[in-house]
Amino acid sequence: MKRYLLLSPLLLALSALTAAAADNCLSAGCHAKIAAFKHPHAPAQGDCLSCHVQKAKEHPLPKAKSFETAAKGSALCAGCHDRIGKKKVVHPPVKEGDCTSCHNPHGGNGRFLMEADEDQKALCFGCHDAAAFKKQYVHGPVAEGACTACHDPHDSGTKGLLKGDVKELCLKCHDDFAKGMKQAARVHAPVKNAPCTSCHDPHASVNPALLKDKMPDLCIGCHKDIGKKMKSAKVMHQPLADAKGCGNCHSTHYSAAKGMMAGDQRTICVGCHSGKSSGSLRDMAKELAGNKVLHGPIKNGKCDGCHDPHASDYRRLLLGNYPASFYAPYREGAYGLCLRCHDKNMLTFAQTTIYTKFRNGDQNLHFVHVADRLKGRSCLACHESHAADGTMMGNKEGATFGPWRIKSRLKLTSTGGSCAPGCHWPYSYDRVKPVSYQKKAEAAAPAKAPSK
Repeated sequence: MKRYLLLSPLLLALSALTAAAADNCLSAGCHAKIAAFKHPHAPAQGDCLSCHVQKAKEHPLPKAKSFETAAKGSALCAGCHDRIGKKKVVHPPVKEGDCTSCHNPHGGNGRFLMEADEDQKALCFGCHDAAAFKKQYVHGPVAEGACTACHDPHDSGTKGLLKGDVKELCLKCHDDFAKGMKQAARVHAPVKNAPCTSCHDPHASVNPALLKDKMPDLCIGCHKDIGKKMKSAKVMHQPLADAKGCGNCHSTHYSAAKGMMAGDQRTICVGCHSGKSSGSLRDMAKELAGNKVLHGPIKNGKCDGCHDPHASDYRRLLLGNYPASFYAPYREGAYGLCLRCHDKNMLTFAQTTIYTKFRNGDQNLHFVHVADRLKGRSCLACHESHAADGTMMGNKEGATFGPWRIKSRLKLTSTGGSCAPGCHWPYSYDRVKPVSYQKKAEAAAPAKAPSK
């Protein structure tokens, strides 16, 4: 206790001397700028001699320095601050012990003895090339200069001085994706198995959504079969050519639907093929809503039952040949689309009892209508391809024949039926009790005048 009392005056004297020295350093005539920092370094406000050592009695010395730092580089800072730079990846200035390349040892107008408070671009671009960060689309933290939102400025266990695993780091902000992926039935393979940076540039890009490449080039980098088809096909689906590309129809991260579709297939297709947005194509929303009978694939919500959603060698992205004209006699390959599902034999056998119900006895009436080498009619002469208001996909208003609509006036019975279109006189047919067309023709023919 006595010893403490004896030393106390000495300690007080030294403390007063140090404070006086600091006050003298910060006087208006010398280092007044140090006192003006918004965030001053604590020693610079009263303990200058904790970092500086006087090496000459006179101060200031003309064209010389009478003080030097108590230690060199980071060794000086380590006297108060915990050692850094021990992790796997170390920022070069830290590795070189050059703390003052980023921090002002006396103070700063920003936190952590830095010049800026939030915008770190000026500091970071002092070493890093700014061009890569100034493209059309910029990541939010980059735009604000918040480099340390993602990067540790000193050291890290992760490549690029990241503050953690790439995906985990991204999902800390993009938590909507984190929740969505947990609940989704399907997650896109790159999202599930690769870092976000496999598709996105984390800083800036010339492409929307910070994509590393434009659509659809980015996607076909993996989906090479689709890319090959797009390059060789005669017709490409128009949405693939716009800026959003594949994202017009597919969810790029996760989805509840097969094929990573952004919703059910029919809804997505009709979303474009309707109203004014359908352009020169048929208004499918109106057509489907106004008809009670739907073609099988559409009834099952599968537009790709007939159309290729990416590219095709056939008109309207069809999966096979389908005649556009009213007259189209059957030949091999001419009806490739329809015969993907329907039995080819109904167009190749003149007589049958099994391949079609549209027959008179065993006379195949599909063959009669379609296989005629001069006047074979296409499917669209009697059937609609998407939706209809009559049985057997027949349109009550009839097929288009120039400005005229040819009504079929189809009536079905349990064993056959009848029709009376503009193509011919009314005819009936029966699978069990065949109608004799010859007798009907004779009965309808005008009576001959008796011979003299």
